[in-house]
Amino acid sequence: MNASNFVEGVDFSLYLILGISVFFLVGITAVMVYFLFRYRKKNNPVATNISHNYTLEIVWTVIPTILVIVMFWYGWTGYRPMLTAPKGALEIDAIGQMWKWTFEYPNGKSSDSLIVPVDEPVKLNLTSRDVLHALYIPAFRIKQDVVPGDEKMMWFTAQKKGTYDILCAEYCGQLHSYMLSTIKVVDRSEYDAWLETVPDTSNEHPGLTLMKKNACLSCHTQDGTRLVGPSFKGVMGMKETVLINGKEQEIVVDRDYLIQSIKDPNAAIVKSYQGGLMTPYANVLSDEEINAIIDYIETLK
Repeated sequence: MNASNFVEGVDFSLYLILGISVFFLVGITAVMVYFLFRYRKKNNPVATNISHNYTLEIVWTVIPTILVIVMFWYGWTGYRPMLTAPKGALEIDAIGQMWKWTFEYPNGKSSDSLIVPVDEPVKLNLTSRDVLHALYIPAFRIKQDVVPGDEKMMWFTAQKKGTYDILCAEYCGQLHSYMLSTIKVVDRSEYDAWLETVPDTSNEHPGLTLMKKNACLSCHTQDGTRLVGPSFKGVMGMKETVLINGKEQEIVVDRDYLIQSIKDPNAAIVKSYQGGLMTPYANVLSDEEINAIIDYIETLK
């Protein structure tokens, strides 16, 4: 049993192209070796000038053309079904951002890993909050670019229960290789039960929950270590040198600065950190959510 409905078509195209390539690699190499011995100086002291050979020229033009058409046909017939999701497919939003995947389900639940029912078509609506990503599920033989500002989708039918890797297949920055997740294929009853389960965050600060949901901890640490962005530990009240319009300025980190840094992160970049990596969250987070995040940052002494 294949992991998804696309495995057979993609694998057949791969094996066909690989088989043709290996056949000609071996064949052409063998002919070259034969010519080395057959037409060496000892056996052929006087070189023969062959101006043309119509039969040979037709053969090496027609046969490769036919083979290319055959390879294209099987590649196209394997790819074409990926372009249109069947009606009634389960729709899930897949959101990429540096360096984390988030999956949002029809009832509003979200998770860092993808959970889908077995033997049912699933359509992933792909969006990016920052840069170019590519959602890739190797076991399912599917990959699609996730482009900021552009609507993309991919679909599949998982045919075998289990847990499979999800990768980002488009270089998206310093921690690209850490942009990993999983897809878990389960029975429909198990999927429905999981979908109705509410994660227990009663003992977790609301600001930390929001940080996890919005991938803040992909770039900022809570223990003082340096990552892509400054650490949150002890940042409140700290003196920092920032670049504003290319000019250095010393500021004291307070609530207003953090609000500005979340809404417009490139307005004042802390010196020694690269700008342009974080996208504005003014239209992603509400003022209440931003204040909850800052309340949590204040607890990290």
